[in-house]
Amino acid sequence: MAPVQIAKVADVPEGTGKTFQIGAHPIAIFNVAGAFYALADTCSHAEASLGEGELDTDEMCVECPLHGSLFDLETGKPRTLPAYDPVATYKVWTDGDALFVDYSD
Repeated sequence: MAPVQIAKVADVPEGTGKTFQIGAHPIAIFNVAGAFYALADTCSHAEASLGEGELDTDEMCVECPLHGSLFDLETGKPRTLPAYDPVATYKVWTDGDALFVDYSD
C-alpha cells in the first residue's frame, strides 16, 4: 500500500463521517474523538455509502443507511445482518492538517 493524502483534518469534523474518492474508489473516513478510521465506503450487502450512514461513537460502528447493518470501524466486520462480509479497512493518520490513508488498487 502507498500513502495517499485524502483530505484535510477539518473536512471530517469530530463525530462525523465523509466519503472521499481515490481514483474510482470511494473511501469513508470517520472521526471519533479525534481518532480517524477508514473503511471501503460501499456496504458489502448492497450498493450503499457507509460515509452517509449514522456514526455511533460509543459503539465504534457505522450503520449502513440502506438496510441497517452495523460495521465495526476498527475491523470492518459487520456486527448485524443483513451484511455478513466485512468491508476493507485502511490505515489512516494525520500529518499537520492533512489526512492520509495507506491505499493501493
